[in-house]
Amino acid sequence: MPSWIPANGHALRHAGIHFDAVRITGSLGEQVAYELMQFTDFQAGPIVRSSIGMRSMYFLVPPGTARAYRWPAGADALTRKGSDFVGVPALHGMTYPLDWRSAPTVQEPFVETALLFELLTKVVADEIPAVR
Repeated sequence: MPSWIPANGHALRHAGIHFDAVRITGSLGEQVAYELMQFTDFQAGPIVRSSIGMRSMYFLVPPGTARAYRWPAGADALTRKGSDFVGVPALHGMTYPLDWRSAPTVQEPFVETALLFELLTKVVADEIPAVR
């Protein structure tokens, strides 16, 4: 597994070094994660779920790729610019308030940035109906 995943608990990692991240908050993040998981047959790549505050999803994409897109409202690209950090949980054990919605694998070390953008755009435009 990648060296940026802690052995236990969770750790902050600076975005833009090992990965960029796209943070999508609330029900929009849940919907996009669901659509991405369905589209990829549950091989989406790393998605970190935060269970506190605005309950965000962090989609970890290859470093240097998030800034290539104009993300719609509700999504923020976290790249190597100062203080953009992402909490990363261990793969096993107590990691509250973070957990993996989808863990990285050797085959899928990152979420595909273009696919994430496409699905997010469709969900925001209501081309994909919300799961209720």
